[in-house]
Amino acid sequence: MSNKPIVGITMGDASGVGPEIIVKSLQSKHVYEQSHPIVIGDAKMLKRAAELLNTELTIKEVDGDSDFTTNFGEIACYDLDLLPGDLPFGQVSSEAGNAAFEYLRTAIELANNGRIDAICTAPLNKEALHKGGHIYPGHTEILAELTGTKDFSMMLSSPKLKVIHVTTHVGLSDAINMINPERVYKVIRLAHETLTNAGVDQPKIGVCGINPHAGENGLFGYGEEEEKIIPAIDRATEEGLNVEGPLPADTLFFRAQRGDFDIVLAMYHDQGHGPIKVLGLEAGVNITVGLPIIRTSVDHGTAFDIAGTGKADERSMLEALRQAIELAPEK
Repeated sequence: MSNKPIVGITMGDASGVGPEIIVKSLQSKHVYEQSHPIVIGDAKMLKRAAELLNTELTIKEVDGDSDFTTNFGEIACYDLDLLPGDLPFGQVSSEAGNAAFEYLRTAIELANNGRIDAICTAPLNKEALHKGGHIYPGHTEILAELTGTKDFSMMLSSPKLKVIHVTTHVGLSDAINMINPERVYKVIRLAHETLTNAGVDQPKIGVCGINPHAGENGLFGYGEEEEKIIPAIDRATEEGLNVEGPLPADTLFFRAQRGDFDIVLAMYHDQGHGPIKVLGLEAGVNITVGLPIIRTSVDHGTAFDIAGTGKADERSMLEALRQAIELAPEK
């Protein structure tokens, strides 16, 4: 086997665009030049996507005893065979939700056993996941629990902007209650360590406030910045980290994308996701930091409205694969 990383690609919710964007992405010879991609899912769903796209790629079924070396022109699928071949596109399904969980669980197991070097995930549907009996907010929380990780965060990455989150999949009032100096400090450390490991020397970290204008010295809110954020920034600064804030979110993202900061600390889901997605869904990648394994993902959902039409855009998947390959440990 070559020293190229083996990247396990989980199919996500097969009722959505996951199988399609995977097949489209694996039509790129460049992916195979840089890695050995292995799809973890249902082979029949990949075959259906290949037929939909009228591609000449063949689907090759593999298992735990197989050599995971892959070649351009064929898609290797670690076939769990969980779904019916006539699974409807664009519909919430408990079967598809359970299967999406099992694809990810299997990928984590393969990573823990050293069979794959990184995980790249296609999108799942949270309602389907719950109907399938798996009550998690999303991929990030599943990965954290199944790897025994306590300190983790979601990082969104695009060519012009990187954002890491203090809270993610909770309601806004819950998010504000969950923010505290220890959590903010830990996410600052995760941001610093992630970028340092990626080769950024003394990364510049901009920290968002919670309130408009970052509270404007108590004019807005009830002192959340002073209570929840400033102690964490002071602690990190004393340790030599390059941190500034809390700063007004309405200008911080602009400043970051023009180069003033290497990464932005967002306090809650939409504060961080909105700016990244305005810059373009096709360029955004979701990276879970703090895990013992590498995990990247597309930064979009299952797109049930266009599933099965052949219209799905694979560029976010290609970028997620590129970053998984780049972040994978050297052999």
